[in-house]
Amino acid sequence: MNTKGSVVGAVSKALVWRGLLAIAIGVVSVVWPHITVGAFVILFAVYAFIAAGMDAVRAFTSGGAGGVVGNLLLSLLSLAAGVIALVWPGPTATVLTLIVGWWALFTGLVEIAMVFTSGRRAGERAWLILSGLISIVFGVALFIRPDLGALSLATVFGLYSIFFGISSLVVARDGHDLQRATRRTAEAVPDPS
Repeated sequence: MNTKGSVVGAVSKALVWRGLLAIAIGVVSVVWPHITVGAFVILFAVYAFIAAGMDAVRAFTSGGAGGVVGNLLLSLLSLAAGVIALVWPGPTATVLTLIVGWWALFTGLVEIAMVFTSGRRAGERAWLILSGLISIVFGVALFIRPDLGALSLATVFGLYSIFFGISSLVVARDGHDLQRATRRTAEAVPDPS
């Protein structure tokens, strides 16, 4: 298998795991919305740290400078959000809402900016734009109503997380399709020896 195919495969696998994790966290948040603010802080911090790790992996397996910078920026934003959540474990629901709101807003802006990096397929661009817009709307909604309680925040975050997970799985599927197409093309080229 060629290097580009293995890079695409690694990114696709990372996106699948990130998507499945996001869906699982989303389902837990929706099914059991009575989690305490402290538990939600820990849940959010764990999710942010894992997202930071996945974005770092995507950055170091990205082929272009735009993808590297964008994914490293996403990784640093997620890492900072997780650290802030753990440093102040007993914030009020309003403070936690604002932390999550800023994180969602910046994540959405970076995802939309990543659309303009080269090498993105149309389907991947569409999902990045949609995912970025949903993140921005989520962040703005939290700024408009920061008085949401932990119960509402857990439910809204859960729904957002499920959507984000599904969009990650769709982008991973597109990457897997690209990997298969690359492999078929490489196999179709006659061996020069």
